[in-house]
Amino acid sequence: MTLQLKHTSRQRARLPEPPDELKQKSADLVKKIRQRLKRHGQLPFSDYMQMALYTPGLGYYTSGLPKIGRGGDFVTAPEISPLFSQCLARQVAQGLSLLTTPNVIEFGAGRGTMARDLLLALDEAGQAERLQRYYILELSADLRDRQQTLLNSLPAHLANKVEWLSELPKTPLEAVVLANEVLDAMPFERLRLEPEQTLRAYVYYNEAHEALEWTYEPIVEPELQRISNQLLQSLGSVSERGYDTEVNLNLYPWLQSLSESLTRGLVLLVDYGYPRQEYYQPARHMGTLRCHYQHLAHSDPFFYPGLQDITAHVDFTAVAENAFSAGFKIAGYTTQAHFLMSSGLMDLAHQPDAEVTEQLKLAQQIKTLTLPDEMGETFKVMALSKDLDQPLVGFEFRDLRHQL
Repeated sequence: MTLQLKHTSRQRARLPEPPDELKQKSADLVKKIRQRLKRHGQLPFSDYMQMALYTPGLGYYTSGLPKIGRGGDFVTAPEISPLFSQCLARQVAQGLSLLTTPNVIEFGAGRGTMARDLLLALDEAGQAERLQRYYILELSADLRDRQQTLLNSLPAHLANKVEWLSELPKTPLEAVVLANEVLDAMPFERLRLEPEQTLRAYVYYNEAHEALEWTYEPIVEPELQRISNQLLQSLGSVSERGYDTEVNLNLYPWLQSLSESLTRGLVLLVDYGYPRQEYYQPARHMGTLRCHYQHLAHSDPFFYPGLQDITAHVDFTAVAENAFSAGFKIAGYTTQAHFLMSSGLMDLAHQPDAEVTEQLKLAQQIKTLTLPDEMGETFKVMALSKDLDQPLVGFEFRDLRHQL
């Protein structure tokens, strides 16, 4: 059973066509995907997403294409304003002060902007000297090169603390872990709930249309069946049109490996999403799958695979449940706006001697980071702690753990 193609066609009509050399790059990736499809007939959407984003040299995150900023496909909070990283640094500094041998581990550091601004802020706060290492776990060789170029421009006493990893340290250590917009890029399962059945989304190649398309099969996996039953109970009922949604089965393995790599520490997760009660609402029957291409958002994951980002909103209740099972305590949960306010955003932004144009620029940056219709409420911040027990500064104004 496949979804209608008209909706996809309308979406593609408004998306800009990539140049021929990038079309060829995408075609090379599709060829690899088809090779797997010839062996298996169809792939779970999570496997397709893994290939579309992470196939070496061809996947979206592993190719050399620009991703962040004006020449890319989306903008992250650290790129919008250094105020974000400066606020985050205050929470990181508190976490580091509680550790005997403090380190920082950042997942997926983008262009390195947050690492640079955070290290400079820690240095200004007098915390950089105690920092043992600033580890960056980066799978993209291209992004690693960009990060190294940027961070090598830091003062030597800061640049020398940065070390790149391709996996978590094998020897457990004390650290503050940062994951900004990491969870949303984890390959997820796509489910369809119908009145008489529950289905799992697969991808196949339609020879007649010469295109990758959706197909759905009844769920047979016990874990997915358990989750779908839980969702049906939460929703009460679903209409004939069905209810599409996403489930991230990678949460527990990731959090478990993170817990095993820490003797003590603090994990700060920043991403867009909702608690479960808000995530799985009847009105959200089309799910939260989103693709980003040249700053346009759409929901067609088969548009030139490898040239666009594929994401879904985060179920923070699921994150909390899996984190607890992995050995963490849930130390805080709030909106990005409240986290930044708690971490001194207005004090940091108060620059009375700055030029009027600079003050206006700062005001616009603050609006983007904090307003409800921008990033302020959709983005959440969650803190997980291991063997640490102290109120955290970033959650003083408003802690929303009761909503989880």
